[in-house]
Amino acid sequence: MLPALPAAGALLLGLLLGLLALWGLLCARPPGPAPCWPPGPRPLPLVGNLHLLGLRRQEHALMALSERFGPVFTVHLGRQKAVVLVGYEAVRAALLDTSQELADRPPIPIFQLIQGGRGIFFSSGARWRTARKLTVRALHRLGLGPGPGAPRVLEELRCLVGQLDSYSGRPFPLALLGWAPSNVTFTLLLGRRLHYQDPLFVSLLGLIDQVMVLLGSPGLQLFNAFPGLGALLRLHRPVLRKTEEVCAILRALLGARPPPTPGGGPLQSYLDALLQQCQVNDPKSPFTEADAVACALDMVMAGTETTSATLQWAALLMAKHPDVQRQVQEELDRVLGRERPPQPRDLQALPYTNAVLHEVQRFITLLPHAPRCTAADTHLGGYLLPKGTPVIPLLTSVLLDKTQWETPDQFNPGHFLDPDGRFLPRAAFLPFSAGRRVCVGEGLARATLFLLFAGLLQRHHLQPPPGIGPAALDTAPVPAFTMRPRAQELRALPRP
Repeated sequence: MLPALPAAGALLLGLLLGLLALWGLLCARPPGPAPCWPPGPRPLPLVGNLHLLGLRRQEHALMALSERFGPVFTVHLGRQKAVVLVGYEAVRAALLDTSQELADRPPIPIFQLIQGGRGIFFSSGARWRTARKLTVRALHRLGLGPGPGAPRVLEELRCLVGQLDSYSGRPFPLALLGWAPSNVTFTLLLGRRLHYQDPLFVSLLGLIDQVMVLLGSPGLQLFNAFPGLGALLRLHRPVLRKTEEVCAILRALLGARPPPTPGGGPLQSYLDALLQQCQVNDPKSPFTEADAVACALDMVMAGTETTSATLQWAALLMAKHPDVQRQVQEELDRVLGRERPPQPRDLQALPYTNAVLHEVQRFITLLPHAPRCTAADTHLGGYLLPKGTPVIPLLTSVLLDKTQWETPDQFNPGHFLDPDGRFLPRAAFLPFSAGRRVCVGEGLARATLFLLFAGLLQRHHLQPPPGIGPAALDTAPVPAFTMRPRAQELRALPRP
């Protein structure tokens, strides 16, 4: 028989048991089916599966793991559990069939510090819906897209051709080709183009380049996996300093704009659209100056980097594959001649050029993945993922899927041509992602890339520098925030 507890002891024990029961009720998972996680490699303490991934080209390590664990599997990125989707079927099903449940972004530490969950790219929920709706509407009102925006892009083409002509056939740095598409974005932002020697153009381009390189550095990958340790080692400080310099420029540009007219009025720039949104009194989704700066930062970073890097890749691949370049130029000569500049409508009459541009984007796999996050408990690939699970749809694996492409590891424009030479759309062509979070600037990016690429090859023949053969050109990417081409030189010889 147990001895009786003193009255005070019994009261204390009862209180403790009551608190434990209350804690259990508050912290217990709501009723419902238990999560069912996909298989994956066994994690190590603290590091998870990072030892299997490395800090560079993680997408290839993830593709290798899928051969062991299937197209849907779990990895531990440090202490964070994430689900990876590999291959066209798995990615398509997730992005299109469950687009509502995968509309959010996970809170990536470095972008939480930079933007605090604001902007277009890394925001979620009501903030993301407001920013995306604003941006789509602004692009439409500004006439920047596949059709009306062509004169502005062609103006940049003329300036780019002038820069290349100034080299008189001597080698020029490949990065120079990024100036024109970057200035298309600056025109969208400001309502006017910048001269290539303008201090604002030079400053923004230099800062963007540094930020993109830092975001792809091993130190930043380590910071995102272990933010506490990364903060202690100050791994995030360099990129924070550079992004703050960009944000300071954007705040100054916003402050210099005249106040929006009461009735809205004609839109002159993306900055004007942001200022007008700041005046909207919406208690459900307030839009502050911090939101405006975050949206402008996303537009500047994403808008300049992606199209700029793609045009550089396209030029490099033309110099490396002179037979492909020759066929593009023969088609341009037949359809456009040497004098008439290209127009967006011409793309339909240029199937080989269209196929080459698509194959460039497929082959380079510019953005390996853009992570998503489950907004609710979600069934995916036969598994039940709890709300808040990071999901990585590996776009690289779609663009290199052996079941979708005849020669996935080779540069082959024939991937987009039927036996009669007509352009052949492919469902597995997803460089801009798919679903609700498909790239907001896809139309502008496609039009800009076509006009600059076609106009460039219409006027110039691209070759390696003297003493270097096409095969020696380096097409191994430099990991930054995107997969950039390495710094090197080409020659642009005027076509007779």
